[in-house]
Amino acid sequence: MLVSSTYLRSNMAKYNGRNFERYDLSEDRSLRAWSAADEYLLSELKPEDENIALYHDRFGFLTANIADKKPQVVVSHMSQERAISANLENNELTHTQFIYPLDSLIQPANLALLKVPKSLELFEFYLQHIVSNSTSDVVVLCGFMTRHFSPSLVSIAQKYFEVVEQSLAKKKARILILKVKKSKKVTTILNTIEYNGTTYSQYPGVFSSGHVDFASQFLINHLEIDINEGRVLDLASGNGVIASEISKSESNLEFHLLDDSYLAVESARKNLSTENFHHHYDQNLARFENGFFDLIVTNPPFHFEYEINIQIPLLLLKESYRCLKKGGELWIVANQHLNYKTHLTKYFESTELISEDKKYVVYKCVK
Repeated sequence: MLVSSTYLRSNMAKYNGRNFERYDLSEDRSLRAWSAADEYLLSELKPEDENIALYHDRFGFLTANIADKKPQVVVSHMSQERAISANLENNELTHTQFIYPLDSLIQPANLALLKVPKSLELFEFYLQHIVSNSTSDVVVLCGFMTRHFSPSLVSIAQKYFEVVEQSLAKKKARILILKVKKSKKVTTILNTIEYNGTTYSQYPGVFSSGHVDFASQFLINHLEIDINEGRVLDLASGNGVIASEISKSESNLEFHLLDDSYLAVESARKNLSTENFHHHYDQNLARFENGFFDLIVTNPPFHFEYEINIQIPLLLLKESYRCLKKGGELWIVANQHLNYKTHLTKYFESTELISEDKKYVVYKCVK
């Protein structure tokens, strides 16, 4: 199984005779690996439908239920890849070849199923990918929960399709039905962000579009780096701005940047491409041996789509302790209300409050 046993939880649920696990460490047992929007999308499929592309299938519910049609599955996160693979394996289904959103489909799609992401930028990016990788008569079904509807979904869809229709609601879910591609050239979105004299490139859906996240800025402004050689990990690195800012004064360090988001990793590659920067597309630190790093810096994620889940960042903090050398430092910025200090003191011999304001707090932890 591709998912570490650390990630296996007990909120298993059945659908259509199959078992589905979330694999996200959530402690909320009411959560399932799918929503009514996924069920709605599945119900709209016809027996004759083929050559299907799937987008934003977070845990593999759609992939597993139409595995016999051999869908092309576009993934954007390593955690998504591993959850899909594990749920396929658990149900004794054939593994699927994944496709990344910067790559082309193996063959043009006749039908695309898209679970609408929270990020409207990412939604548009997926539509661009579909338009560029589909037949002339492609139909796109976009599933979402009614409470998450925004008129912007319709206006974005109308940029790329002549026909944009909304279904009736079922179990508080709806489908946006898109038909007749517009004959226009599709240009890939690539954002640019200016910060401290440097221009950073960033793909859609990467954390904090339009400006460097204020928590990351707070961390950068209070970092005190006291090493001139060794290895640094920028954990949950996004577009790489934290590592980049450290490198401006400490260019002799070996930098490793890790993020669960494929588009974040590819953004960081565009921004930091010299040989002392190493990029890792992963959801955890299992690839690194004990005591590998001298310094770890992080603004860890706790929002996952519409959910708040601090279990994943807590695991990353525990893993950070393992991966640091004796005397190594973890610098972390967090929202005040998350109360990470209670957990950090369980792992680290020293946890020092460096700075705080009404919203953010920076801790320096020493192994």
